[in-house]
Amino acid sequence: MAQIVREYGPFPGVSTVGGVTYDGRRLWIASGDKLNVVDPETGTAVDSLAVAADAGTAYDGRHLFQIAESRIHKIDPVSGEILASIPTPGGSGGSGLAWAEGSLWVGQYRARKIHQVDPETGAVIRTIESNRFVTGVTWVGGELWHGTWEAEESDLRRIDPATGEVLERLEMPAGVGVSGLESDGADRFFCGGGNSGRVRVVRRPPRE
Repeated sequence: MAQIVREYGPFPGVSTVGGVTYDGRRLWIASGDKLNVVDPETGTAVDSLAVAADAGTAYDGRHLFQIAESRIHKIDPVSGEILASIPTPGGSGGSGLAWAEGSLWVGQYRARKIHQVDPETGAVIRTIESNRFVTGVTWVGGELWHGTWEAEESDLRRIDPATGEVLERLEMPAGVGVSGLESDGADRFFCGGGNSGRVRVVRRPPRE
């Protein structure tokens, strides 16, 4: 069972949370027509960027990447300027988004897939199959995790990046869904809560 250790929100003007990413200091939360910046210490929204932000969000150390329906935009986090754009795999239905190993990792919700994508060209390098609707995607410590949300049930899954085999599951409480997913690089997962307008912090199980 997932251990929820903290909850943020709801936030002013935010009715739904899609993507979530973390830049080492602040959380970025996609809420449809803007990216909201949240201080994870206080849980308060401190800024926003007016950009289309439908689903997954990622940060590569310098730039934000944001799913906006059929496109994935590369965004300047200071100005909000769109610097480049690539197609969303499958044309639409993109859900989670993560940055790892020089690639974007894109969840495709109803297709139950995660694609490794070239961030320059949008070319799909490889595809991992899941047996559940895929929401958020994140990497931490060499582990690939994704959120699921299907038939009112939601969990976090660690999967084998080569085969898609489920290696570990953290089941969310009844009625609590996961839309976006991000790791802080250590022992916390930030989980978007869909139309609850909230972000929940789930503890990552300790490693030996």
